[in-house]
This record gives sequence, structure tokens and C-alpha cells, in this order.
Amino acid sequence: MSETDQRHGGPPLLHDPAPEFHARTTMGDRSLSDYRGRWLLLFSHPADFTPVCTSEFIAFTKASDRFEQLGCSLLALSVDSLFSHFAWIRSIHQQFGVKVSFPIIEDPSMAVAQAYGMIAPHAPDASLVRAAFVIDHAGIIRAISWYPMTTGRNVEELLRLLAALQTADAYQVSTPEGWRPGDDVILPPSLTVEAAYSEHEHGADWYFRTGPLPKPRAKAR
Repeated sequence: MSETDQRHGGPPLLHDPAPEFHARTTMGDRSLSDYRGRWLLLFSHPADFTPVCTSEFIAFTKASDRFEQLGCSLLALSVDSLFSHFAWIRSIHQQFGVKVSFPIIEDPSMAVAQAYGMIAPHAPDASLVRAAFVIDHAGIIRAISWYPMTTGRNVEELLRLLAALQTADAYQVSTPEGWRPGDDVILPPSLTVEAAYSEHEHGADWYFRTGPLPKPRAKAR
């Protein structure tokens, strides 16, 4: 049982340390610790050779350079064997001209899937939900999404989510609904009585201040 399971009796939650693992992948052995210092998108798919998963893998591969620009690695997982993974990515290349550019974990024992709670306890079989864990450079889970087998994820939304998390960290701000890089952000409120009673632009109240990103703080010498 992982440290996370012992602490709250269930799968990892937001702000928990991501469970460590060591597994074989289509690109050699991988451990969670290999990604320390980088962001990681760890995502599962229900099974190889399924159409929804195929559409996702094509989209992830086409967007892999954009994830790389954000300092984020991609790592996929299913309970299928390594041989099944190889046959599937070969089929994707033959049919769509796309070479899957990220490693895929084989997890026939379901050790990694269970550590991350990717298999629903009342599921009719061992197929995984479409789980995605955004893990930061310190190995902390910052976002989790869950989709059913029938519904594909939106890769653009995962890129937007990653950029929003990194922007919030770097500038100590929040991001409003639908935020995209370059949009105004939500600035921290001024916690003074004067600010509570003052007039603000655009009719916004003291607790809802928006504007462009503030200048980065100068580093102490």
C-alpha cells in the first residue's frame, strides 16, 4: 500500500505525491522519478485497438511538440501487454501515417492502475477509465480528469489546463473560465479596507480584479 493510500484510504487526490512506479514501456523502462524536474501527463486508455483510444493517440502525438514546449512529458498506460502496444502503434502508423511519440506502459498486473485508482471498483471488467493525472516537477498531482470508455478527451483542453497551472504557479494568480495564454488573469485581491470601498475599472469589485500578467518578481541577488 502506498503512502497516499495509508493517509486517506483511497486513490491519490489533488496535492498528493504521485505514487512511485517502475514499469516496462514501448520506449524502455520508466519510473516516476525519471520525470522529476519536469511536468508529466500520465494518462490511461481502456484498451489497445479501440477507435476512441486511437483518435486520442493520434491527437496526443500531433500535439507532443506543444507539450514539450511547456516542459511536459507524455506517458500512456493500459493493462495490455507490451506486444499488444507494439502491434497497435504499428497499426496506427500504417493506417494514419502517425508514429506515436511517447512511451506506453504495459500494466498486465494492474499494479500501476490500482495505485492510481484507474480501475473503477464496480467496473464490469479490467478496462481502465480514461484517467489523466497532471503531475508537476516536484512529483505532486496538480489535476485529475476522468472520462468514460465511450468519450474521448480533448487534447486542447489538457494543454490549456497545463498552461493555466504553470501560469498560476509562476505569477501567483488565478485563471478565469475559458482562460487561454495571453488572456487577462484574476489578480490577488487587495486585502485592505480602502480597497473594499474603492471604485475599480469595469465595475469590478475588490475581490474580482482582472488584468494582464504582473511582471515577474526580481530574483534576490
